[in-house]
Amino acid sequence: MGIEKLTDKAEKQEKIVSMFDDIASTYDTANRVLSMGIDIQWRKKGCDKAFEILDTDRLEQVTDVATGTGDLLIYWREQARKNGVTINKYVGIDPSTGMLDVARKKVDFAEFIVGKAQELPIADESTDVISISYGIRNVVDRIEALQEFHRALKPGGIVMILEFTKQDRSGLVDKVVDFGMKKILPRIGGLISKNYEAYKYLPDSIEEFLTTEMLSHELEEAGFEMRYTQSFSMGISTLLLAQKSG
Repeated sequence: MGIEKLTDKAEKQEKIVSMFDDIASTYDTANRVLSMGIDIQWRKKGCDKAFEILDTDRLEQVTDVATGTGDLLIYWREQARKNGVTINKYVGIDPSTGMLDVARKKVDFAEFIVGKAQELPIADESTDVISISYGIRNVVDRIEALQEFHRALKPGGIVMILEFTKQDRSGLVDKVVDFGMKKILPRIGGLISKNYEAYKYLPDSIEEFLTTEMLSHELEEAGFEMRYTQSFSMGISTLLLAQKSG
């Protein structure tokens, strides 16, 4: 791979991080309005399913990558209590300092570290769970990130991914969903955040992303065994859970 290609990828990643820095203060409000709060149930479902697969009442560490404002860590703790699971340590990692500034103010039980998904600042086989919600799409070096997840997870550990995956949309309902994502979402998100471009990026990035099957294949190529997949809300969002061999 040439230097020019690497530079392009680095610049693209830097631009994405800068965009999230810019919308950090309004990010939570925009998310709740745009999803009408339904994303909370998607996140809780992912946590519950991970606990079911792990089948233990004690975990050393849960690491949330591209943690943003730390939302998912809150649900990890809530659902752990409901499932009778004790978690000793919560870690949130994100390249956006703006997002982490917000996260530290609202989540007082976790350690937050500036870092990239493809260069996790944690030791080999040090975490039981790695989660990433609506973030893997924004990682330019995705294959490297999945390999990093495998490195950092303990044997038997779980990677939990929630993401907007690309769909083959052809029916009437699909066209309505497409219209909402491409026309309405950017306007509402832009109004709340005062950054139209950031919320225009969302549907554009979904169109450029993978299908569920393609992402599952990449996880398997990185050494994981697929354990569970589920689509939500007419395929808008997809939950994937994969396990590192024990």
